[in-house]
Amino acid sequence: MFNKKFIVIIILSILYQSPLLSKSVSFDEFNAKNLSKYFSGIVAFENKDNSEALSYFNSSKILMNQHDPYLERFVMSLVLEGKVAPAINFVRANSEKSNSNFFEAYILLALDSLKKNNIDKVLKVLEEVPEILQTDKFNYIILNSIKQYAHVFKNKKIIKGDKNFGNLSLITETFQRCYLGDVKTDSYFSKLINNNQADYSRYVYFYITYLIENNKIDEAKIITDELDYIDTTLLLSQGKSWIESNELSKFSKVFSCKNRNDVVSEFLFLISNLYSSQNEFEKSNFYLSLSNFLNPKFVFNLSLVAENLYFNENYEKSKIVLKNFNKDQDFYYWYRSKKEAQIISKTRNKKEALNYITSKFSKIKNPNNKFIFDIANFYKNSKEYNKAIKYYSLIINSLNEDTEIKSDLLYRRGASYERLKDYSNADKNLLYSLKINPDDVYVLNYLAYSWLERNYKIDEAIKMLEKAYMKEGDDPYIIDSIGWAYYLVNDFIKAEKILKKAVELMPQDPVVNDHYGDILWKLDRKIQARYFWLMVLELEDIDQDLIDQIQKKLIEGPKNS
Repeated sequence: MFNKKFIVIIILSILYQSPLLSKSVSFDEFNAKNLSKYFSGIVAFENKDNSEALSYFNSSKILMNQHDPYLERFVMSLVLEGKVAPAINFVRANSEKSNSNFFEAYILLALDSLKKNNIDKVLKVLEEVPEILQTDKFNYIILNSIKQYAHVFKNKKIIKGDKNFGNLSLITETFQRCYLGDVKTDSYFSKLINNNQADYSRYVYFYITYLIENNKIDEAKIITDELDYIDTTLLLSQGKSWIESNELSKFSKVFSCKNRNDVVSEFLFLISNLYSSQNEFEKSNFYLSLSNFLNPKFVFNLSLVAENLYFNENYEKSKIVLKNFNKDQDFYYWYRSKKEAQIISKTRNKKEALNYITSKFSKIKNPNNKFIFDIANFYKNSKEYNKAIKYYSLIINSLNEDTEIKSDLLYRRGASYERLKDYSNADKNLLYSLKINPDDVYVLNYLAYSWLERNYKIDEAIKMLEKAYMKEGDDPYIIDSIGWAYYLVNDFIKAEKILKKAVELMPQDPVVNDHYGDILWKLDRKIQARYFWLMVLELEDIDQDLIDQIQKKLIEGPKNS
């Protein structure tokens, strides 16, 4: 067994080999205890457990002056825990030392000055960012965009952005004009929200806010009247609700483009999303935390924090964040209730989760279609199909026109009937859905697969699946369905080629693996077939019927073998 001294020597040798090591490091200034805590902090940090990382870093602050990367990791952990002000204090205290020379340190100092309304200091800090820290594309965009806003705030003039920034330039100029009260603000918002290159529905909310701030109430109402709660974002749903209840003052309380902090906060939120799209979740959460630091009033942004925590299975912290969504904000509070139910489902059981959300739903006096839609989905996902059908029907019966929303509702109700083996009503709803939207690949897939399972209208089912496959050839569920269709008409070679792709895309899906096993059996590759069936039995949350079928197949092979 290695003794403690030998372990310390190994760790120190690693440190000395690191290109990040500060030149000021010396043997004498380190001890085993501090090193142990430091490396435990790094491990926790890399494992995305920022709370634990912070506890280790806090207990080994002696390293702050000796090891350059220490302060960076410590500051990052503070920000990721929502402790932005302490992070700024640590950066400020070390601003004259080389170990504060990382990009995020400058951004923190700049935002601190922005909050203190010292725009000259913002510009001074940003001008001091070393060239080497600007080579990263995102760093360059962040630095120059905040500079741009600072110049606008100081000089009250529009600053044209870098054309290489793409749609970000349009967003930035739109908010510049909004801040300055420019006469072209309307047209720029129009350009932004009607941009076909990306989904900018979020900016519809800011446009509504701008209209209300400028007493253009009727124009704002025209926009919200065209929105349907069922297929509208949480942010816009809450905005629509405020307008319908004449709570117009709530818009400016949470965001105003006349407020410098709010404007830069929204830019940082955008940066957070950009990092998230690149799967750089740590950076995403960092800038999201900074966004909330500048504008803590904009509760909606906290939904992304809650989602990130939920995604990383940090359920207790997610629940803490969700407490910011209060009862006086009906859509936000309903979102909180749904997310809490999902956490209960993950940590306890689905039945308890359903009881929780239905108890919340029962307390709503006049639930709108969005709330009814959500509770119907909860019942459907909990396999209580009769209750799901009841609530889907409430909405369908209230709709006069055949719209895409109605098509989707008919699909969901039809699928619920199909699960109950009420095939007559299932087919009726699914066909009606296709009448409204004949190119809906998911309805095509569901109805066709249902027919395949019943050995009903096989040729017509294959035609529907081929149509779906032509439109969404990368969807694994559609790939599985059409592969299974070819199996049923004995085209095993074609079926195997297609199902192999489905297995590669969904290696943990029990049905796909089961189907692939059946095809391999037909191709006389029986050892491989049994391998895939055995794989299914090792997966979690498998229906007992499927388990029974596979156990029988392992002995006898498929029914039609």
